[in-house]
Amino acid sequence: MTDSTNTPTLEDREMAQKKKLVIVNSRGFDDERSSVAWSIANTAAASDMEVTMFLVAAGVDWVRKGAADFARLNPLDPSMSDMIGSFVANGGRILVCPPCAKVRGYTEESLIEGATVAGAPAMLEEINAGAAALSF
Repeated sequence: MTDSTNTPTLEDREMAQKKKLVIVNSRGFDDERSSVAWSIANTAAASDMEVTMFLVAAGVDWVRKGAADFARLNPLDPSMSDMIGSFVANGGRILVCPPCAKVRGYTEESLIEGATVAGAPAMLEEINAGAAALSF
């Protein structure tokens, strides 16, 4: 709605802003909940939400180049490689915990395109900007 001067109201401006979601995923290749996290991330990104996936612990393994190519945790879901690729293609942002990557010997060059090594402050910045958060 607008007021009588055709100026957008505060409510209009708030509704025009994209909703934000942060998903923290610590689950790796041995846990089907990882598939659920990526499925929710894809649904949110395809619904025009700004979505940040923050990978920690075993979750960082998903974005090592080639690691997800043949993984399918749930036979009814697309392959993990397809889910991660769709997420990035829909504008999803992937942050990788620096110590979690380092302990595995991963560098920025080890990761797929669209994944960035960035710590908790980058993730918390999204939450401070109003993002809802989910954790797997």
